Amino acid sequence: MGEVLSQSEIDNLLAALSSGEVDTEQLQDSRDKQVKNYDFKRPTKFSKEHLRTLEIIFEHYGRLLSTSLPVYLRKNVQVVVTSSETVIFSEFSNALSNPLILGIVDFQPLGGTILVELASNLGFAMIDRMLGGHGDPLEKNREFSEIEMTIIEKMMVICMQLMREPWRNVVDINPVLERIETNSQFAQIIAPNDMIAIVTLSIKIGEVEGLMNVCLPFFTLESVMDKLNTKFWYANMQEQDEEEYDEYIEALLRRVDVPIKAVLGRSRISVTDFVNLQLGDIIRLDTNVDNDLNVYVGNIKKFTALPGSNKDKYAVRVTSVFREGEE
Repeated sequence: MGEVLSQSEIDNLLAALSSGEVDTEQLQDSRDKQVKNYDFKRPTKFSKEHLRTLEIIFEHYGRLLSTSLPVYLRKNVQVVVTSSETVIFSEFSNALSNPLILGIVDFQPLGGTILVELASNLGFAMIDRMLGGHGDPLEKNREFSEIEMTIIEKMMVICMQLMREPWRNVVDINPVLERIETNSQFAQIIAPNDMIAIVTLSIKIGEVEGLMNVCLPFFTLESVMDKLNTKFWYANMQEQDEEEYDEYIEALLRRVDVPIKAVLGRSRISVTDFVNLQLGDIIRLDTNVDNDLNVYVGNIKKFTALPGSNKDKYAVRVTSVFREGEE
């Protein structure tokens, strides 16, 4: 689509043509120069609209990474989509350096696989954090040990499962990590001349920064290419109404574990008495035998109960409930 001119620009152009300042043949030559040669050896199978939709998908994926990885790494994680482009597979594979972390992912139910390349410095930083270190990368790259590869594999599985939600508006996927390669020669999943889309994410774990490249072959995405456009994307975004959202939040809260304690009674003793306590000593509490126990949820008193047992374990039977604002 050509550039749209404003009314003032059209008037100026007509005036220039009338005065002879601009020649019509010159305008024709400028239009001819816009024609570009088409390389049939490298057909453009991914349009700008496809790449833009992939960026939207992986921007969502980046937000999930930045909120989920800190749970495991106990470190601030920042993820940003930096670029997207389309190249042939040989250009991508030739640019890889060894050793590397290259995950081969079965993109079920789509008929094919994708590649996820993670910078080795990020891999070593993850390993250091998982083993209790500060998350510092190695000064010099080396091969990964078997124990380190096991840790990396677990982290990659977590990262792959996070892809399900961002792709849901296009297709309901179930990505499965087939294996991890540290040598690019063993990851030739498609022909060298096949077209791929590459989405690059910049990941920062604490002070360590590196790239994650996601290689998406056209062969894998061919069946859903028509859905990779922003119009389809937004049309298929399911907006939950307020009632469904409340039910969803309530369902999440119901699965949260909360600490509960039943207090039998309290007592004050001196440090000397505490140090000299022996088996069989009696501590006098501030409650009577027939009094109900106070049951706390967290630090809030919510119930009263009677002590007892259930099979071979201690238990309490709730006798009353404290509502909000009651004491």
